[in-house]
Amino acid sequence: MRIFSAVLALALVLLQYRLWLSDQGLREVSRLQAAAQVQASANREQGERNRQLVAEVTDLKVGLTAIEERARSELGMVGNSETFYQVVTAAPGAPAAPATAVTARAQ
Repeated sequence: MRIFSAVLALALVLLQYRLWLSDQGLREVSRLQAAAQVQASANREQGERNRQLVAEVTDLKVGLTAIEERARSELGMVGNSETFYQVVTAAPGAPAAPATAVTARAQ
């Protein structure tokens, strides 16, 4: 009976080792759970981006406002009844160097 209980105790220790310390035990489970949380966060971000893109595509297909806005911002569109004014500011010149006294010496 002593040998049987020793074998059972050894089996229990080996199983506990495998559960707590091996690469396929609880450490691996916690690593996989962390990786799943990171992936779920990335999926939520991509889902939000996809939702925005779907809304933009729908707006471009249906309405002319989005097309006109894009043409104005990216292509510089000006409407028929509109006047375009371009304001050009003068570039600031280089600051004048301080005057230094120059003396000529005769030799």
